[in-house]
Amino acid sequence: MAKKALKKKALPAKAANGHDTQHAVEQFLFRQAEVLDGKRWQDYIDLFSDDGVYWMPASPEQTTWDGTPAIFAEDKNLMTVRMKRVQHPDAWSQRPLWGTNHIVGNVMIEKTAPNGDLVVRSRFHMMELRRDATRHFAGSYLHHLKKTPGGYRIRLQRVDMVNAQAPYDYVLQVWV
Repeated sequence: MAKKALKKKALPAKAANGHDTQHAVEQFLFRQAEVLDGKRWQDYIDLFSDDGVYWMPASPEQTTWDGTPAIFAEDKNLMTVRMKRVQHPDAWSQRPLWGTNHIVGNVMIEKTAPNGDLVVRSRFHMMELRRDATRHFAGSYLHHLKKTPGGYRIRLQRVDMVNAQAPYDYVLQVWV
């Protein structure tokens, strides 16, 4: 008896209510957290578009990084410099080894452009363990995501930390 050829099911069309887009964005943000926690710095930088910027303002009232103090305001070139500094064998700030754990949630798509670009807000909590000390960072992300044939790329990642003004023993070495 001949077997019936199995028909490959077609993928569902995009849901009118945006569930497919919501899922894709959540998976992108979860993947971003995974590469950060895995210290896969180049993979993290590669999530940004060529004109992408990572920005952590000193206060939530800031509307630009141009000419104002910021905790971070880096394009891909500056991110690469940071990565090389952190990976350097003589980087004393990386001894002893440390680790992070990111939780991302409350993902909301605020704006969708006709070309598929998105503005997305989410919340995060990052725990950092270094030596015998634990630090917690929490706040919100604002992502401007560019839709490309290879998936989303970050045009802007703004990080507003709830505890940005808190005193710390040492500075942030890498991205939150």
